[in-house]
Amino acid sequence: MRKPHITPYGSWKSPITTDMLVSETIRVNEIALDGQNVYWIEGRPSEGGRNAIVKRNVDGSQVDVLPLPLNARTMVHEYGGGDYAVSQDTVFFANFSDQRLYRLQPGAEPEPITPPERKRYADMVVDQQRQRLICVCEDHTHSDHDPANTLVSVPLDGSGKLCTLVAGNDFYSTPRLSPDGSKLCWLTWNHPNMPWDGCELWVGSIDANGYVSYAEHVAGGESESIFQPQWSPDGVLYFVSDRSGWWNIYRLNADGTIEPMHEMQAEFGSPQWVFGMSTYGFASAQTIICRYTEGQDKLASLDTRTKKFTPIPVPYTVISDVQVTPEHVFFIGASPSEFRSVVALDLQSRQTTVLKRSSTLALDPGIITEPQLIEFPTENGQTAYGYYYPPRNAAYEAPEGELPPLQIWSHGGPTSQSVAVLDLSKLYWTSRGFAILDVNYGGSTGYGRAYRERLKGQWGIVDIDDCVNGALYLANQGLVDKERLTIRGGSAGGYTTLGALTFRDVFKAGASFFGVSDIIGLAEHTHKFESRYTFGLVGPYPECADLYRERSPLNHVEQLSCPMILFQGLDDKIVTPDQSQKMVEALRARKIPVAYIEFEGEGHGFRRADSIKRAQEAELYFYAKVFGFELAEQVEPVEIENLHS
Repeated sequence: MRKPHITPYGSWKSPITTDMLVSETIRVNEIALDGQNVYWIEGRPSEGGRNAIVKRNVDGSQVDVLPLPLNARTMVHEYGGGDYAVSQDTVFFANFSDQRLYRLQPGAEPEPITPPERKRYADMVVDQQRQRLICVCEDHTHSDHDPANTLVSVPLDGSGKLCTLVAGNDFYSTPRLSPDGSKLCWLTWNHPNMPWDGCELWVGSIDANGYVSYAEHVAGGESESIFQPQWSPDGVLYFVSDRSGWWNIYRLNADGTIEPMHEMQAEFGSPQWVFGMSTYGFASAQTIICRYTEGQDKLASLDTRTKKFTPIPVPYTVISDVQVTPEHVFFIGASPSEFRSVVALDLQSRQTTVLKRSSTLALDPGIITEPQLIEFPTENGQTAYGYYYPPRNAAYEAPEGELPPLQIWSHGGPTSQSVAVLDLSKLYWTSRGFAILDVNYGGSTGYGRAYRERLKGQWGIVDIDDCVNGALYLANQGLVDKERLTIRGGSAGGYTTLGALTFRDVFKAGASFFGVSDIIGLAEHTHKFESRYTFGLVGPYPECADLYRERSPLNHVEQLSCPMILFQGLDDKIVTPDQSQKMVEALRARKIPVAYIEFEGEGHGFRRADSIKRAQEAELYFYAKVFGFELAEQVEPVEIENLHS
């Protein structure tokens, strides 16, 4: 074997290039079933980031359903999800460019079935009995800042009028028809709640004219979160609730009582950031196949009669988009050694088959780093969690005595979760000599409601403390260089990044992707779905305006002294571009080293190949200049203002 090259951390030559990130990787999600056919969405950076719908036929062949340039992506709540539905070989989808619903029948051209109005649609269910779709409608006719949300019906052929079925509350999701078509269930909530704070489950009867004639609130409330109501094949309503402090599965009995199916300290649900999420399904009226999170994601069967709970071993530690038939379970699966993939599990043989990988790259095992789940002490005697990725590249070693630079990854949300999967964007860094700690700070999901609520009123404190303490924990263990601690994050993770650089003196550099610099600006200008989110994270606004100002990094740039790079999409409606622009102006005025890159045509999260490539290379270039190491490859330079001031 060749001896490893002795080269400083950060200067290792890696086989993982930015071209691989954009040309060899797709996003896979939103599995749908129609008879024996399986569908899913592929997000393709090489096609401008569009969502293509792919169909897998019974014979195993795969075909694109949507011709270019159609893009199955709704913008309801800005985050979308629930972009399409399939029934009897016909696909119904929301098209990104005009937000209209389309019908696509085999061998025919796509036809719009909603008029060219300022309305958006999501979370569709097909009502074949009445030849209509039932879905969420977000009406921007009178206001973009405060659109009206309702449940509506849409004729399948587009020949009739849209009818409002349920209205009056701020938000709706998950309309689902009972098997006989006589009942409709749905979730609803009002400001200032987010659906994971508390929402209500309602059930209504459908009359002879197709309207909801009687509706009853059956579960949930302001402090109980309901997730994924679903009818069993024999017409019994099941749902996930966190009434015990953990998202567990429950059943609504005929007498109106609610019965837990299997109580345990594990999460069977997830925060409803997007529509159409699914963590369980029915193989039969007697058998539920469910995903649950207990440190990592697992799969199990649950007998609805005996309540026997039987784990199903699978080689995946992250599982989502669960869809079930009597013979198979389909899901998106991933692990530290497996890219996100569309997976089929045979319920008889318990064998798994990969239908589509998000990347087909055959990676050199010498660059794959095994994430380590760590627990570390944080403020008030609490424990926080994270996944530690040590640098690894078998072709290189650092000079004796050198410790690697560390990147703290702060996830968005902040009500979200970091998971350990094979990820080219992480290998890009670790194979060049960086260590990563992906932090699940207080407020993250996967650890029960109490852990999630650590961030209640404490955004900008608990998340920052946990990221700081995670970095110091690794430094004190002698694993990383205390003088080269960095932090990066997007959206809410960008806010944590900006706050950690402003209010703490631990990190030496950072990267903010469409991060929040001014919480008041966020509260006043963000979209409807999140317009009261800060009420729970910080406090009511404007009553707590002083607190908002106190926790906004933009108002305290005099405390900043370390270099920063910021990235921003100019079409972002969630964290508007002025959040980054004002921060850059303040840093310039303070003569602090700063780099800033804007992307035309990008929104909240970068989807286009050129944007992803540019951002990744620019961040690497930035650290090389700040920490003074040589890059192993040439990348497009970035202007760093005040670098030598």
